[in-house]
Amino acid sequence: MLLRDFFIHLSENQLLNSAAKKYGLKLGAQSVVAGTNIEETIASIKELNAHNISCTVDNLGEFVSSKEEATAAKEKILTVIEAIHENGVAAHISLKPSQLGLDIDVDFCYDNLYEIVEKASSYDIFVNFDMEDYGRLQTSFDMVEELSKTFDNVGTVIQSYFYRAKDDIEKFKDYRLRIVKGAYKEPVEVAYQDKLDIDLNFIELIEYHLLNGKFTSIATHDHNIIAHVKRFVADHNIPLDKFEFQMLYGFRTDMQKELAKEGYNFCVYVPFGEDWYGYFMRRLAERPQNLNLVTKQVFTKKTNTVLAVAAGAFVLGRLTKRNK
Repeated sequence: MLLRDFFIHLSENQLLNSAAKKYGLKLGAQSVVAGTNIEETIASIKELNAHNISCTVDNLGEFVSSKEEATAAKEKILTVIEAIHENGVAAHISLKPSQLGLDIDVDFCYDNLYEIVEKASSYDIFVNFDMEDYGRLQTSFDMVEELSKTFDNVGTVIQSYFYRAKDDIEKFKDYRLRIVKGAYKEPVEVAYQDKLDIDLNFIELIEYHLLNGKFTSIATHDHNIIAHVKRFVADHNIPLDKFEFQMLYGFRTDMQKELAKEGYNFCVYVPFGEDWYGYFMRRLAERPQNLNLVTKQVFTKKTNTVLAVAAGAFVLGRLTKRNK
């Protein structure tokens, strides 16, 4: 839990986020980001598609505090949707309501989301609403429900560390859902704190939606959970077209290709842009071992695990102070 709290703290540091945006490529951020622009990202998607792997694309962005920033993020996502359609790649969209104005004005955010979902719907492209911290959870769910009254191309995420997750997955069983463990620091009043409790709930949620739900995206790098799911779907005769495994771009790439070759639907979460730091720190908060699963070291070849992140944070902070 100390490691988890450490990574979450780093993810929320605006100074380090700003410095990482400026110096990220020099520090090796390309190992966890599929591209800094749409052209590079489409090329990465095509490479994954060649291995029979689909993608969900996330326009990275942190600390959106103005309507101008939110509108710019919306326009970028609309451009991505157009690029997916024009290039005929197997990909859909993942987005965070906070990036589109949730913390500024709910109605403004909803209008942005409506425009994105409408555009995606016209091209038969799915849009997944990533869930964030508990304070934003219910409002985000409410907007998913409202949009689903008009569109059938929306889905969302259930986080297994929340006590309410079982109720939420029952409520949203007719939606395409991504099941995750959760990557924010949440209080004991609303979330499990013990890894074993989170893992057990994670498996229970996966099994429930596989048996009762529309389509299940199982987001994990844990080979033990993947093996469990394989046995479960075989024992219950669940068709392969009812679910997919998901992993992050750059993580366990050999396993990604292996699962796709075995005939399982596989989807890679493809982040793009320069605002990568908070995203990556939360991935390490979810599972600190993730640092060992990246295909290249993020900061230097000589550092690893916690030392890599701590050294990287120190360097980024020093660079920022030096350039003030």
